[in-house]
Amino acid sequence: MTDSHKDSLRQAALTYHEYPKPGKLEIRATKPLANGRDLARAYSPGVAEACLEIKDDAANASRYTARSNLVAVVTNGSAVLGLGNIGALASKPVMEGKAVLFKKFADIDCFDLEVDEKDPEKLADIVCALGPTFGAINLEDIKAPDCFIVEKLCRDRMDIPVFHDDQHGTAIVVGAAATNALHVAGKKFEDIKIVSTGGGAAGIACLNLLLKLGVKRENIWLCDIHGLVYKGRTEDMNPQKEAFAQDTTLRTLDDVIEGADMFLGLSGPKVLKPEHVKKMTDRPIVFALANPTPEIMPDEARNAAPNAIIATGRSDFPNQVNNVLCFPFIFRGALDVGATEINDAMQIACVDGIAELARATTSAEAAAAYQGEQLNFGADYLIPKPFDPRLSGIVSTAVARAAMESGVATRPIEDLRAYKANLDASVFKSALLMRPVFEAAATASRRIVFAEGEDERVLRAAQAILEETTEHPILIGRPSVIDRRCERLGLEIRPGRDFNVVNPEDDPRYRDYWGSYHDLMKRRGVTPDLAKAIMRTNSTAIGAVMVHRDEADSLICGTFGEYRWHLNYVTQVLGNHEFRPHGALSLMILEDGPLFIADTHVHSLPTPEQLAEVAIGAARHVRRFGIEPNVAFCSQSQFGNQAEGSGKRLRAALEILDTKTRDFAYEGEMNVDAALDPELRGRLLPDNRMQGAANILIFAHADAASGVRNILKMKAGGLEVGPILMGMGNRAHVVTQGITARGLLNMAAIAGTPVAHYG
Repeated sequence: MTDSHKDSLRQAALTYHEYPKPGKLEIRATKPLANGRDLARAYSPGVAEACLEIKDDAANASRYTARSNLVAVVTNGSAVLGLGNIGALASKPVMEGKAVLFKKFADIDCFDLEVDEKDPEKLADIVCALGPTFGAINLEDIKAPDCFIVEKLCRDRMDIPVFHDDQHGTAIVVGAAATNALHVAGKKFEDIKIVSTGGGAAGIACLNLLLKLGVKRENIWLCDIHGLVYKGRTEDMNPQKEAFAQDTTLRTLDDVIEGADMFLGLSGPKVLKPEHVKKMTDRPIVFALANPTPEIMPDEARNAAPNAIIATGRSDFPNQVNNVLCFPFIFRGALDVGATEINDAMQIACVDGIAELARATTSAEAAAAYQGEQLNFGADYLIPKPFDPRLSGIVSTAVARAAMESGVATRPIEDLRAYKANLDASVFKSALLMRPVFEAAATASRRIVFAEGEDERVLRAAQAILEETTEHPILIGRPSVIDRRCERLGLEIRPGRDFNVVNPEDDPRYRDYWGSYHDLMKRRGVTPDLAKAIMRTNSTAIGAVMVHRDEADSLICGTFGEYRWHLNYVTQVLGNHEFRPHGALSLMILEDGPLFIADTHVHSLPTPEQLAEVAIGAARHVRRFGIEPNVAFCSQSQFGNQAEGSGKRLRAALEILDTKTRDFAYEGEMNVDAALDPELRGRLLPDNRMQGAANILIFAHADAASGVRNILKMKAGGLEVGPILMGMGNRAHVVTQGITARGLLNMAAIAGTPVAHYG
């Protein structure tokens, strides 16, 4: 790396920390404080009621304060990353960063506490005195052996979890990676010889956990800067190292590396030489975890042993041993059950959860976050990536279960399945809202045909459909291409075995398909030759014909191409006097709840009749999500203050709706702010017929609806479910090019709901 590049990276890091405001954290209120009533509840006199409840029963602190979701990250700055003893103040950026990771990955609130105290016993006194404030303590970057003293004193004296992440977090991720490395190598913990370099906190903790996983103490050979730790050695020894002292005349790393199955390095750069690797057993496991320069570079280890299984602490090589895979989720599980400690059972549950997740099919979200990387379980993929959204649900649930089973949970969870679902919902923003739809879809087993069956997102969605639903995906595409892509993506599914495939290039039903299409279109200018060509090249038309022929129940198309191009073929084949597109409805999941937008795609300039149809269909579909519809017709016009333009058409739509009794609330025409703010709407039209905020916004122009949809998605962090094609009886849905694999899974659930007609 050139000096100029280093300077550029340095400046970028400093800018990141300084702007737009210094640091990486801020505190936000979780309750409103807008008037005197709020103030009286938040502070005097109302706050006294919460205080008295806690005085009567300390457990009430978890009900009335943030304590049960609040962690302290505590350090004295004596061993910060690879920077050493830089002091408490200089360590603050690291501790802020740790707090950000807690929030990002597990939604745990965090205070970073940099304590200027070197004496370990006094530091422990300070931490213990802070017990009433926090639900758990994360000790960080405290030098060995002081960290052992601080942790033991705090664990003995406090009734909340105390976890030194440098020790136990590293150990857990190493344990998970080692579990899977042995799985790949075909070896067992109880049979292997381990040589380790580094007698610090992390190294000792890793060895202790490996003992609990089955490694025999006599098979562990610990080396430090002075050589082998052996019986009788006096130089730089402590009780933690002494526990691994070998009774031998061997003295150096070179002496003991012969026949080792695993090297575990938590020491310094270039400690392990290629000739050392050559002395190890066949299929050696090399964990060179020193940062930024490992004990041996992966290419050197690979040259010495081509079949070596290698992990490092760096993100630019496969198998990064990163504590973020552990600490957010072990704390999440511990906090949620009110654990009094993080014990061995919880740590091993964390190991098992991380390891099992790596062996499972890679999630679409992780694949999207790490584009270009092969995320298939094997020698180069031993542990999951930090941005795999399944970590929270799987690992935290395993930890919570272990806490309850080992007797340290003060608030046991009755339904762990529901708990996991809630964790998943906190990561997958659509999960909670989609639950009623998935439950309805589970009552039947519908056949969903995907027009773009070779698309990676479709393949990942098909895997998820088979894992999470009762539906049967059918993919249109070339079987050989689909098979290769499934293998490359690490998916377990295969065409012909797990799902059916329609091959446009060679399918025995080709004659039937083009014949059916020609029968439908022969009076609309489609000749037999054109019908044949379309059934060879147009996967949307093929899928629509399959639904028409009752070989599929619903079609999903549109992952590439223009929406109305796909809609044209859907309407040609499946449209009739009963089924015709009424509009497209998009669910936008926002921080403060769901908001539905229509019509985003079907009608560019809808008529009053079409607008009324959109409202009726939207209300019906919104109820599928367990939500009572509140429909607002949105315009620049506000309750008749503009005679012409969009307001005129919307008023006409309202008149159509008024001709019959409707089972949903609707109002208009109005500005969007009036639709979403009932107080403002009440001032503008005191006797308006809608209570509360609107949850369905209907626009008189597709440009407006589509624009609002995209602004909410790009600038407000809205997650879209849809668009849902209304009016086609759930027989077809046209998605948009930006849809994700998770979005396709959601659409499959919507398409999979057994309905006679959804409008």
